[in-house]
Amino acid sequence: MATTIHAKALTKTYGDHTVVNRLNLDIEAGEVFGLLGPNGAGKTTTILMLLGLVEPTKGSIEVLGLDPRWNPLEVKRRVGYLPDAVGFYDGMTGRQNLRFTARLNGLDDYEPLIDSLLETVGLSDAGDQRAGEYSRGMKQRLGVADALVKGPSVLILDEPTTAIDPEGVVEMLDLIQKLAKEEGVTVLLASHLLHQVQTVCDRVAIFVKGKVVAQGTPYELAAVEQGGRIHVEFRVAGDPAAARANLETLGTVSGIAPGRAPGSWVAELDAKDLAPTVSGLVSKGSQVIGVHRLDEDLESIYRRYFESREEVPA
Repeated sequence: MATTIHAKALTKTYGDHTVVNRLNLDIEAGEVFGLLGPNGAGKTTTILMLLGLVEPTKGSIEVLGLDPRWNPLEVKRRVGYLPDAVGFYDGMTGRQNLRFTARLNGLDDYEPLIDSLLETVGLSDAGDQRAGEYSRGMKQRLGVADALVKGPSVLILDEPTTAIDPEGVVEMLDLIQKLAKEEGVTVLLASHLLHQVQTVCDRVAIFVKGKVVAQGTPYELAAVEQGGRIHVEFRVAGDPAAARANLETLGTVSGIAPGRAPGSWVAELDAKDLAPTVSGLVSKGSQVIGVHRLDEDLESIYRRYFESREEVPA
């Protein structure tokens, strides 16, 4: 899979203050990647460097094979961006705002495209309504449509669900997944809302005080925090006592305890031993009907990183 965004030792300082500290980042084509951290962690500064709007102090950066420092216009042409505070001409309709963007990008015959984008973001019925009458959630969705007018390969969203009602949040997250999975758009999502990031992102980078302290899938982050150990619930048909005895003889598990489902057992093991453990159970005569990982959710992982790394080493 091709790398869409690549950063190596990317650093931004203002005087003695380091905002982004030696960031290493590789985002693959078609994935939804989350930059997770509180306000002031360095997410927006990272985005502005990716777009060529802020000059890095040190390090290298590539977006779609281009260096934003030397090719800022081409990067902006190929990357859609939804800022935290999206703005439109309130006296113009949603459709008229999109027409304005299409003309700015030198597009011709853009009406079919605008119709399609309004449908994609769920605003077909509101396209001829003035943007000043839109709710915050509607404006955010119009902002996504606006970012997609130029047909970008990459879409960067900075806190796209801030101040949106719960229904609007669900619609926005569904739209993000649709763009990545059905349209093949690479999505970079910056947010401080952990549950939403976990819901839609394939991989996550956790920011603390300008430094990425962890990166990977939620499962991978959980395994790192647990020293490579994971907790797994084994659901087995038949005699529960026999299933436990079989688990104990394998030598790959520890801390066996009753699971949530009747006749199930939860055990701790190395992530690399999961497949051999299942095979071992089957070979000993246990009928395995379910295997479920019980790793920590992203919120508890993030809290531990943030609280235990109050002072992040340079």
